[in-house]
Amino acid sequence: MTMKVLLGQKLGMTSFISQNGKIYPVTVIQAGPCYVTQIKDNKSQKSFQIGFKEIKKLNKPLAGHLKDKKLKHLKEFPVKDENEEIYQLGATIDLSILDPKSTIDISGNSKGKGFAGSVKRHNYSIGPKSHGSKHHRRVGATGGRYPQHTTKGRKMPGHMGNAKTTIKNLTIVKIDPAQNMLLVKGSIPGNNNRLLIIKQK
Repeated sequence: MTMKVLLGQKLGMTSFISQNGKIYPVTVIQAGPCYVTQIKDNKSQKSFQIGFKEIKKLNKPLAGHLKDKKLKHLKEFPVKDENEEIYQLGATIDLSILDPKSTIDISGNSKGKGFAGSVKRHNYSIGPKSHGSKHHRRVGATGGRYPQHTTKGRKMPGHMGNAKTTIKNLTIVKIDPAQNMLLVKGSIPGNNNRLLIIKQK
């Protein structure tokens, strides 16, 4: 099956009223246009690079690499036999490559929550709330007699969020190729204006 890839930007959420009167929560995404900026043909794997979102100024290395385009985001993906015709050097990729009847997968960085305790981060149960208890929201025991140290990978307090997250099988509600707008049913990861990777098989 053809793997179609497109870069986009989350604009926010709104409501969409269908023809039968049902109201759906949808996420509005500016998807494309993307430009194929490079084709890499190594012995082991062939890949293509696409760029998204034009900006006014670039540093000299990127300006030399992109030449006539000034793009903020660059991402690289493997070339397969099925999508080789779509991703040619210099080609412009937009929403017309997507099939409205098929579902899509969207990847992005989730919202950062900062430093969080184990109760919020890993959904641990809280301790007794009575006076005198010193284990209201603590982690609890973290070691044991064997191996006499804290086991690697133990769920502890730490940085929460801001991790790559993928939501699969999202339904396309509406595609507007003229304005490069994509409406997807439900929520997707990340804050507004975050970069998204849209994939469809």
